[in-house]
Amino acid sequence: MRIAHVMILLALLAAPMVGRAQQPGPDPFAGNLFSPELVMQHQQEIGLTDQQRATITAEITKAQQRATEVAWKLQKELADLAALTKQDPVDEQAVLQVLERVLNAERDVKRAQVLLLVRIKNTLTPEQRARLKEFRDASAK
Repeated sequence: MRIAHVMILLALLAAPMVGRAQQPGPDPFAGNLFSPELVMQHQQEIGLTDQQRATITAEITKAQQRATEVAWKLQKELADLAALTKQDPVDEQAVLQVLERVLNAERDVKRAQVLLLVRIKNTLTPEQRARLKEFRDASAK
């Protein structure tokens, strides 16, 4: 019984640390990259060319396709993970293998999102980026 008390105490002590670890910190990209929505909203004001619009649209389409593919894969992996955790006892190795696939899929989504934002920024001229920063800063106030 003493071991059970120690385990409960350790779990209670670890809970606040886990909660802090899960809280997102400041956005490392804030102020550096531009969302597709911001660019589309101000395309006239920044003088977005037809070529730039076509490039950005193509990148958005590729990112959406990739996100859809990964979403299907992620849904399956999460269902598999849920099924594994219902077992009694739970097969730890099997859970870790599926969890690794879930984490890889999540990483792929985040990678695609950041890559899209980088490609959008690289498509814009320095003047266009400066104007978008002004619009973003003005809307944040």
